[in-house]
Amino acid sequence: MGSDSTKKSFEKAPHRSLMKANGFTDEEIARPFVGIVNSANEIIPGHIHLNQIAQAAKDGVRMAGGTPMEFSVIGICDGIAMNHAGMRYSLPSREIIADSIELVAMGHAFDAMVFIPNCDKVVPGMLMAALRLNIPCVVISGGPMLAGNLHGKTVDLISVFEGIGQLRAGKITEDYLHQLEGCACPTSGSCSGMFTANSMNCLTEALGLGLPGNGTVPAVFSERIRLAKHAGMQVMELLEKDIRPRDIATRSAFINAIAVDMALGCSTNTVLHVPAVAYEAGIELDLDDFDRMGKKVPHLCNLSPAGPHHLEDLYRAGGIQSVMKRLEGLGILDGGVMTATAQTLKENLAHVEIYDREVIRDLDRPYHAEGGIAILRGTLAPDGAVVKQSGVLPEMMQRQATARVFDSEEDATEAILSGRIVKGDVIIIRYEGPKGGPGMREMLTPTSAIAGMGLDTDVALITDGRFSGGTRGAAIGHCSPEAAQGGPIALVKEGDQIRIDIPARKLDLLVEEDELAARRKAWTAPVKELTGVLKRYAQMSLSADKGARYKD
Repeated sequence: MGSDSTKKSFEKAPHRSLMKANGFTDEEIARPFVGIVNSANEIIPGHIHLNQIAQAAKDGVRMAGGTPMEFSVIGICDGIAMNHAGMRYSLPSREIIADSIELVAMGHAFDAMVFIPNCDKVVPGMLMAALRLNIPCVVISGGPMLAGNLHGKTVDLISVFEGIGQLRAGKITEDYLHQLEGCACPTSGSCSGMFTANSMNCLTEALGLGLPGNGTVPAVFSERIRLAKHAGMQVMELLEKDIRPRDIATRSAFINAIAVDMALGCSTNTVLHVPAVAYEAGIELDLDDFDRMGKKVPHLCNLSPAGPHHLEDLYRAGGIQSVMKRLEGLGILDGGVMTATAQTLKENLAHVEIYDREVIRDLDRPYHAEGGIAILRGTLAPDGAVVKQSGVLPEMMQRQATARVFDSEEDATEAILSGRIVKGDVIIIRYEGPKGGPGMREMLTPTSAIAGMGLDTDVALITDGRFSGGTRGAAIGHCSPEAAQGGPIALVKEGDQIRIDIPARKLDLLVEEDELAARRKAWTAPVKELTGVLKRYAQMSLSADKGARYKD
C-alpha cells in the first residue's frame, strides 16, 4: 500500500492538512514515511531509556532521506509481574502488542518501520508484527543491562530471587538481601543474563532482522545509540532495495536462529516465541525442530543463570556474529540467507573474529556436548515438554522422584519456603498453562527458592506453565497437553512416581493405564471466573507446543 495512498493527488488534500497540523512540511510529506515503534515506559528498566534510542533511530531515518513518525506500544516487566496475578497478563500482551502495531501501521500506510523493543514479550510481539506486515524494517533493541557487583562478587536479578531462599535457609541476613537488591540491577537495559529478553534480542540478530550488535551491545554504551542511528539509515536502504522481513526470515534463517539458541543456552521461552513468530511468515516450526538442532549443536556459551558470564562478556567476546562464526565450522548454517545489512550472512561473517574462547568456546571444547534446550516426551507429556538442559546439574539429568502436587504456583512456593519439600521430591504445578492459568505464568519464584535453599541437586519441578529465562535447575515446563485440557499432568496424585530422563528425552508418569483411566473418568476441569483479556486469551490460545499463540 505505502504512504502515497495517504498523500498523493488532490483528493488527499485533507490528509496532508492533518499532517501539516503536526508540523510536517511539504518536503517531509514527500519523503517515505517510516514508523518508529517505541515501547518506552517508566515501569520497565529495559525500556526506561528507549526514548533516546528512538531519537537516534529517527535521526538515522532523516539522515537517509525519510520522515520518521513515532508511536508507542505497551510492555510488561516480567520480573515485577512475577509470583502474583499480574504474571497471567504477560504472555497475552505479546498478541496485543502484535495486533496494536498492525492496526497503527496499516491505518497510516507506512513505507517502512523501525522496531524498538526490549524485554520478554515485546521482542516477539514486534517480530510477529514485522512478519505479519512484511514491509521493510529493522529491529533495534534497547540492549542488555550491565551486571551488578556486591563485595567483589558479580550479581544479577536472579541473585536476588535466589536470595529469598537463601534467607529462609539461614545462609544470608536480611541486611545482605537488602544490599543485594540495591546492587543487582545497576543500569537500564534488559536483565543482564541469558534470560528471555536477551535470548530474543540475540535471536533477532541471528534471524537477520537486527543489525550486528543488536543482541549484545550494552544499553548504556554510546555504541547502542550509534547502532540505533545506523538502524534508521539502514531501513531506508532496505526500502530502496525492497528487502522485506519475509525475504530475510526464511525457514533457513529460523533454523540458523535455533542453532544459535542451542549454542547460547537461551531461555525455554524461545520455544514458545520462535514458532509463533515463524507462523506469521507462513512457516511451521515444531518442537522437533528444536530437539534435532539441540542434538547437533554443542552448548558453547555459559551465561547466567547457568554459568558465570553475562551479556557484557559475550559482547566483548565478539557477540552473536562471533557465535555464528564459530557455528560455521559445523557446516549447519545457511550462509546464503539475506540479513538486515542488505548482505548475506556469509558476507556479514567474512571478517568476524572471536576474542574470548572461554566465553565462546571452541567446537571441540564445549560446555556441554548438546545444545541448551531439550524436548521431552512420554506418558506425562505426550505432546512434549521443554527443559533448559544446560542449566540442569548432572545428578538431576536422570531421576525417579515422588510427586508433590500443587494446583497453583503460590501453594508450591509456600511449601518450598516452609520446608515441606524434601530431597527426592518432584514438584508438580498444574493448571498454569495457556488456557488453565490462563496466561501461562512463569515459575521463577519457586525455582529460585529451590536453588536458594540448596535443593537444586535433589528436587525437580514440572509444570504446564513456563519458566523465566532466569530459571536454572531441573525445571521442566510447557507440559502438553496442559491440565486444563485433561492432559496427564491433571491426573497426577500426591506420591506418584515420576521418571525424568533428559538424555533419553523421556518424561513418564509411572502409573498403570487402568488406574489412569479411572482417574480420567473421575476428572473434571476446574472452573475459573474470567473477564476481559484473560477470558479472551483462555478461549483463543493454542497449547504450549503450538507456541501458545491465538488460533486462526
